Amino acid sequence: MTATTVNVGIVIVSHSPLVARGIADMVRQMVGDSVPLAWSGGNVHGELGTDAAGILRAIEDAWSEAGVAVFVDLGGAETNSEMAIEMLGMPRAAKVTICNAPLVEGAVMAAAEASGGASLSKVVATAEELSP
Repeated sequence: MTATTVNVGIVIVSHSPLVARGIADMVRQMVGDSVPLAWSGGNVHGELGTDAAGILRAIEDAWSEAGVAVFVDLGGAETNSEMAIEMLGMPRAAKVTICNAPLVEGAVMAAAEASGGASLSKVVATAEELSP
């Protein structure tokens, strides 16, 4: 790998801003600044919920040409993440994947894999291996 290698980005989406930020902080402590990382939590009022526009901003903040892996906590987070990916538009939307993995363990394992320069498909596969 060269110094210009760009690692897969990670986005954490939770109905709780505290949970999303806490997991992002944990991931950052594990992998440092080697992985683009962002989070979105809560609705537009800062209450429990999710917000497609906020998720879109998080995807843009964690954007990497190598792709972005999105981790969600509950069904509404997945639905709003799907909407955010559609809002991103092609061709970038094709480089974003929602992971079917446990939120905390999946995000940490994916970030560790991404920090080593793994492809989006490998990052997602590593996280999804943790699914029951």
